[in-house]
This record gives sequence, structure tokens and C-alpha cells, in this order.
Amino acid sequence: MMDIDIARKYKKEDIRVIAEKIGLKEKDLMLYGNDMAKIINYRKKKDGKLILVTAISPTPFGEGKTTVSIGLHDALCKLGKKSVAALREPSMGPVFGMKGGATGGGYSQIVPMEDINLHFTGDFAAIEAANNLLCAAIDNHIYFGNQLDIQEVIFHRCLDVNDRALRRVSLENRKESFNITAASEIMALFCLAEDFDDLKKKLGNIMIGYNSKGEFIYARELGIEGAMTTLLKTAIRPNLVQTMGGNPAIIHGGPFANIAHGCNSVIATKTALALGDYVVTEAGFGADLGAEKFLDIKCRKAGLSPDAIVLVATIKALKYHGGVPKEDIFKENVEAMSNGYANLKKHYDNLKKYGVEVVVTLNTYNTDTKNEVKALDELCKNDGITLCINDVYNKGGDGAIDLAKEVLKAVKMDNNFKLLYEDNISIEKKVETVCKEIYGASSITYSDEAKKKLDLIKKNKLEDYPICLAKTQYSLSDDQKKLGVPKDFEITVRDINIYNGAGFITLILGTMMTMPGLPKEPNYLKIDVVDGKIVGLN
Repeated sequence: MMDIDIARKYKKEDIRVIAEKIGLKEKDLMLYGNDMAKIINYRKKKDGKLILVTAISPTPFGEGKTTVSIGLHDALCKLGKKSVAALREPSMGPVFGMKGGATGGGYSQIVPMEDINLHFTGDFAAIEAANNLLCAAIDNHIYFGNQLDIQEVIFHRCLDVNDRALRRVSLENRKESFNITAASEIMALFCLAEDFDDLKKKLGNIMIGYNSKGEFIYARELGIEGAMTTLLKTAIRPNLVQTMGGNPAIIHGGPFANIAHGCNSVIATKTALALGDYVVTEAGFGADLGAEKFLDIKCRKAGLSPDAIVLVATIKALKYHGGVPKEDIFKENVEAMSNGYANLKKHYDNLKKYGVEVVVTLNTYNTDTKNEVKALDELCKNDGITLCINDVYNKGGDGAIDLAKEVLKAVKMDNNFKLLYEDNISIEKKVETVCKEIYGASSITYSDEAKKKLDLIKKNKLEDYPICLAKTQYSLSDDQKKLGVPKDFEITVRDINIYNGAGFITLILGTMMTMPGLPKEPNYLKIDVVDGKIVGLN
């Protein structure tokens, strides 16, 4: 059965019943039918324990972070804990492109999966509209006299669909480019805003371009932030749905981790921490991307501190990083799996630098062999790592009970959380720290364009901002072909974007694009409506 078929067999509870499990009443909700709602009121209390789920470097087979996050959350609830999942909203780019949906899989899913994977409650559409309203206002201002003397526009349009043709387009009077919505600055600042007033302030702080003196021009100078905030008035409220275990899940915001900061909204996380004793959240792609950005950007900005980190691995991924080609991935290969273990160990060692307890879990598949699993367990034991095996895809929360117990031990351990770098060092030093300590790079080079942007950042005293490195998710390097743990490689900073509204600096590494393209055989070929029902969504 496909994931969508499994999800349809689940008999959903009324969302008001789900809300009551975390102390919310109907008056606290804005209902979207009987199975989705926005949270409009919540009662604050002592913060719960925050558990971050991340993974080794991704492969074409998928490692199942979301599936494990949901299963772990359901397992904690089965153990009698008051747990809440706080996850990202899916983008329609991957849904119709290559990755597919992002609501978990098998018997570890959030529902209604069709709605969540498509338009959901309209948050992405609202973000896209606010973004493009600002773009329209910029060009309108230029058309009617350009009193602000805008000579170069640095804020771009967005669309929640993979479309490489929009990477470079020509307008009537200038060149333009599109980002995918998940990589837009509006998405970034939306997910870092503390409340409605902070959202409006961040929107006004967006840098839209330069004047003829080389000075920055801000969105607030167009008087546009009020209208943009109006478009986001409902979207800023976090969404409540449920898992197939009948437990509450808050889904809000959806930046990618390869080209953005890869975490759900601060508002959703803090709402979950106020409503639950344990909060399971996820950062996108591998730990070198999503987890690093969760820890160094989101935690820094929001004053958060994780109480435990879960690192997800699969036998398939380890074999792939050990050199096995895709067509042979289901054949037993203990040697290749053992070689690929170096990737897991590198991510584990990186995460330990943050001073938080790390739990390693193997997300199992029926193609794993006993010899491969035994060999991985021995490798972990030799390095003092406890390996927790889960089977959430087939068993839901029942398949993560051992993992949940290990996590409950981890959150009780001493927490000495620390950031990887301080605010007051240079952008170059921050880049060097992440590239050398997390990726393992030997050197960093900057293009002429990137050097110009660095000078601009220094001139305008913006070096205190944290950095968001945009690179391929498939490798620790900026070259997706370098699998496992690459050695003696150089990182190239091709371009730099100043996200003043969001409050960080994005550096584009290698050939990374902020508007993805569709693959040769996109997922949309599988998706259809038959007899009134959506099929092929997975």
C-alpha cells in the first residue's frame, strides 16, 4: 500500500478532541473542517523538553526523519508522556518534483496527508503573495518616478513550484529572478518572528536594493509592511493536526535546509513547548545543514536550547556513502556499510560539539540484513555509541518505544549547550568555522561578487549576523558527487544575500540554486484524481 492508502484507512479524531489533549478548547482554535485548525490562543506554562531530530547526509532513498519524528512522538505518548510534535509544512516543489510529500510514511504519518502536502491552510500561498506584493511595489515605485533612487533591486519574486526557467527572467526595465517560496526571505523571517508585531518589524527591515550612493533601501520606505502583514495575519498562527497515533502535531512554516534555515517556526516551537512536556521537532536534510542552522540560527535568535538530539541513519544510506551504486543498494554489503559508517560518525561528532546528548537510531527497512545491522551495532559500540533500532514505518509509535526510552534518559543528562561561533567574529571567520569544523573543508575561496558583498556587509556593520550556508544536501562538501566523508576539499562561496529582515546572511556555495528544477521523471507523473480521490501522492 502507498502512504496515501494507509493514511485513508486511519479514522481521524475530531481536531477539538486532539486539542483537548494539550489543554486547548474550541475557543482557542480557528477550525478548518473537523481535522485541521489554527491555534489562536494558548496558556503559557513552564517550557517542555525540546528534542531535535536530524540525520546523516541524505541519499536518493530518503532517511525518514519526519517518519521517525512522528513515530518518536507517538511512542512518548504511549509511554504516558505529554508530547507534542512541531514540524515544518511541506512545499509543493518537492511534492511534484523528486522528494514527494513530507508528512511521514507508513504507519507513522500526520493526517490529513493530502491537505497538508498540498494547499493545507494556505500559509505558503500567503507568504508567496506577501513576497510578490513587495516585488510589485518595488517595480511600481520605479515606474512612477523612483523617488527612492532604486538603482539595483536585491529582493526577488517567489513561487512554490520547481521551475528552472524562472532563475533568470527579463522585465520591462530590468532583470529579475525567482526563488522557490521555501527559500524566500519572507519564509525565513516568518519562521523566526516571535509574534505579530515582530513579524511586521521584520518585514519592514527587508533590504530591497541600493541607491546611486550605494546605500541600502528598506521595504518600510515603500510603506508596504502593513499590507504585507495583513496578508500574513492568519498564516502566522500555527496549525494543529494529528498523527495516526491520535496525538497532536503542530505544523507551521517550511524553509528548506539546503538553501534556507530548515526549521519550523519559532512561534510553533514555543507554542508546543508551552503546551507539552516534550516537544519533538525536526531540522531538514543532514545534520550539517538543518541541525547546524537550527542550533546556530534558530536557537540563537529565539533563545532556545535542545535537551537531546536524535541522529537518524539507514542501512541503505550507509551503503550508498560506502560506494554502492543505486542499482545494487538492496544487496547485502557489510563492507560498504562499514565504510559508509564514517558519514554517521562525522555527523555524530559534529553534534557533540554543541554540548547536547545525541541518540543514534537506525530507521529499519525490510531490505536490511541481520549481518548489516549487527555490523553497524558493533561499529557504534566500539565508538561508545548506543544504537537504537526503530520500525516506525511498519509499527508507528510501537516501533519506537526503545528509542523513546533512550531519549527520555538523554533529556535528563547534563545539558551544556553552546553555539558553534560567537556573534562578534567576522563573516569570514564564521564561514571558516562551519566549513572546517562541520563540513571538514581544507580551504574556502570567494568569488569577486561574494567579495564585493562582504565589503558591503562590513561597511554597513552587519557582521554580527549569523550565517546560513546554502549548499548541496548530498555531500558534506559543496560537490554532491563527493559522498561519505570527503577530505582535502575546497569550498567556494559564489554569492551572498543579506537577509536583513530575517537577521542572517545567506552564502551560496558551489553551484547551489535557490530555484530548483524538476527531475527528468517528476512525481507529478504519478499524481492524479480518480473517482474524486487523489492518487499517487506519497
